[in-house]
Amino acid sequence: MRARDPGPSIRTVLTDATARLADAGVSSPVSDAQWLLAHVLQVPRSELLLQGEPAADALTAYDRLLARRCVREPLQHLLGTAAFRHVELDVGPGVFIPRPETELLAGWGIDRLGELRAGGVMHPVVVDLCTGSGAIAAAVADEAAYAQVHAVELSEQALAYAERNLTGTGVDLRAGDVADAFGDLDGTVHVVLANPPYIPVGAYESVAAEVREHDPVMALWSGTDGLDIVRVVEQVAHRLLLPGGVVGCEHADAQGETVPQLFAATHRWTAIHDHRDLADRPRFTTAHRC
Repeated sequence: MRARDPGPSIRTVLTDATARLADAGVSSPVSDAQWLLAHVLQVPRSELLLQGEPAADALTAYDRLLARRCVREPLQHLLGTAAFRHVELDVGPGVFIPRPETELLAGWGIDRLGELRAGGVMHPVVVDLCTGSGAIAAAVADEAAYAQVHAVELSEQALAYAERNLTGTGVDLRAGDVADAFGDLDGTVHVVLANPPYIPVGAYESVAAEVREHDPVMALWSGTDGLDIVRVVEQVAHRLLLPGGVVGCEHADAQGETVPQLFAATHRWTAIHDHRDLADRPRFTTAHRC
């Protein structure tokens, strides 16, 4: 009896998949090919090359995921999760996918909370505006468990993901509009963090297909200059924070001057500073309430 022809090795499967994704314009074809195959095989990505020949049904499932990624469906939608600092979040259609850049904003807030605790504020209060999937709130609750963490989201779809991601964390999650959120906390908050919508409506063509075609509209667009919701964040942060409290607000890399100027123009903030991300692009503005 003739022996069965061996199937493709893991290395061959990954090489072919990487070329296919690259041809489709995916910006990270190597890592995406690995993540998807690890997901199908249910093994850690670091152990892929230790696996034997993939079964035929696994290759079929992998091919289907690759086809969806090639038409620019987000990787995180295909995996059903997104990593954010030290937590893993449920994500999918209807909620903004947290980006690595936002981890820096969360880390800045966590550092400020640590300073407050070291200074004798044992349970500092932090608010996450426009929480989306709950990423920032979840990271803060994970790394600064002593803090009182509050979060708000307007979208019903995003709120459903946030509820799942924040269950058991102790975060006070509320449904509502940022503009009038947390009236009961006015003047008592130590740190406000926000990753609001900040893309100008005229910038559609410059936005990656994965974002403009799959992230929710509510989480992306913010007026002709992209600052409509940032203005609301500034107003709400001033209302919530106690004197000397701090705010951190993410923005587009083209807004590294306009967002600090927005805060400065109100004459309600000191120590206004813009921070750059790991790619050395302007990413978020911080300020202290007068």
